[in-house]
Amino acid sequence: MAIDMAVNGEARRSACDPLTPLINVLRDEFHLTGAKPVCREGFCGACTVLVDGAPTASCLTPVALVEGCDVVTIEGVSAGGRLNEVQAKLEQHDAVQCGMCFPGMVLTLTHFLERMPRPSREDVRAALTGNICRCTGYERIVEAALAVAGAHAEIRP
Repeated sequence: MAIDMAVNGEARRSACDPLTPLINVLRDEFHLTGAKPVCREGFCGACTVLVDGAPTASCLTPVALVEGCDVVTIEGVSAGGRLNEVQAKLEQHDAVQCGMCFPGMVLTLTHFLERMPRPSREDVRAALTGNICRCTGYERIVEAALAVAGAHAEIRP
């Protein structure tokens, strides 16, 4: 069965078993290795991608469920080789450690900040509930997200 989808704005087709986890198709067939298969139980958030704009655990999502959908991976959030706002602020706040969780963190925060451009510290922490990081302790991640929100507040009336 052929599964058609858009991945990072490009039409893609997979001919794999429809129950194959999306992360396997992204990594093994499309060679997009940013999403990490860490827990394979949807618990850690390292495999998060955006499916039609919503954060989705690609390790739990059968590829058949993304038929006709728009899938965005970490490879697709930067434009012209430039980091998106969230990536840049995470780097500026020295929040990036080993990198296993960060693709999921970036996609989760990008989605969250698009929907809640002026969050509180508690809002950011709640948004990150499904993303586990064993390296940073989260404070720098939260600070980076608030810095993105602060930049938005400066340019908005």
